[in-house]
Amino acid sequence: MSMSSAITSPPPPAPATTRPRAIAAWLSAVAAIVVLMVVVGGITRLTESGLSMVRWEPVTGIVPPLSESGWQAEFADYKASPEYRYKNAGMSLAEYKNIYFWEWAHRLLGRFIGLAFALPLIWFWAKKQIPEGYKPRLVALLALGGLQGVIGWWMVKSGLADVPDVSHLRLAVHLNLAFFIIAALIWTASDLIRGHARITALAAAAFIALFIQTVLGAFVAGMDAGHIYAEWPGMGGEFFPDHPEWIAPAWRNVVDNPVIVQWLHRWWAFIAAGLLIALSVAAMKRGSRRTPIALKLLLVAQIILGIMTLMSGVELWIAATHQGVAALIIWCAAACAHRIGEPKGVAA
Repeated sequence: MSMSSAITSPPPPAPATTRPRAIAAWLSAVAAIVVLMVVVGGITRLTESGLSMVRWEPVTGIVPPLSESGWQAEFADYKASPEYRYKNAGMSLAEYKNIYFWEWAHRLLGRFIGLAFALPLIWFWAKKQIPEGYKPRLVALLALGGLQGVIGWWMVKSGLADVPDVSHLRLAVHLNLAFFIIAALIWTASDLIRGHARITALAAAAFIALFIQTVLGAFVAGMDAGHIYAEWPGMGGEFFPDHPEWIAPAWRNVVDNPVIVQWLHRWWAFIAAGLLIALSVAAMKRGSRRTPIALKLLLVAQIILGIMTLMSGVELWIAATHQGVAALIIWCAAACAHRIGEPKGVAA
């Protein structure tokens, strides 16, 4: 069984008496930590801290330098990196410690998520409390978490070569895998509590639109495109900016042209929001209340935060909140999509 089929293929429905709410609560708690991870990752990127640790040490990297000589050795490794040579030459050790902290915290939180998933999984498994058909899915989710760590290092490595900038393409993969993990955790938790649900056409359309928007957002972040036009709704006083310096072939503008990517991210947001509002309305018709209302409020907040991010010149706390709200939108969208895909007759 492939990893994707293990997550998306429905397990046999378990009797109501064997849908353990404890497992669903655990999965929701892990999803909440992943949301925090997304926020910390955003701060790491915004403070340009992501390349401060030039080695991937999954075990020994847990402990930061504890002595002056240890810090000097770590700093010496960083000085040999392209980022120090081309961007931060002359940086003091104190300044280096500031950027080191956020990358170290990001990696530490990733390790914590792994333990927060693996240890309860072992316990529930040993206690034989996992319903039939869910073990492959839970193992696949654990594997996805491990894959996320590998992709994180793959992303960092792209900035340790000649050009000291992380690939925006790899950043998009890393961020959207985190979003997928949140959605998969919430969907699985919902299956455990409410039984299996199918993915409807409306849910699929909403998630495709949301995926496009989050990919565009990652491109904007990775290329620092948010700094180009600190205004809204216009760009350079126009709805569409003059002379965006087109790239050939034309399709590359959607991926590699920061002006076009920022423009698309601005306006595709409303298409995605419209579909997500439709999703929330459909969920309310199926008896859900709090989650659809939360989704609508989050969408309004997200649009406001996006505008504020641009107009503030990408202020750190605003931009980090913008990324965190995106993760919460994924959470609520997954819950709403599950509700409308449940068989008729399931209790509200």
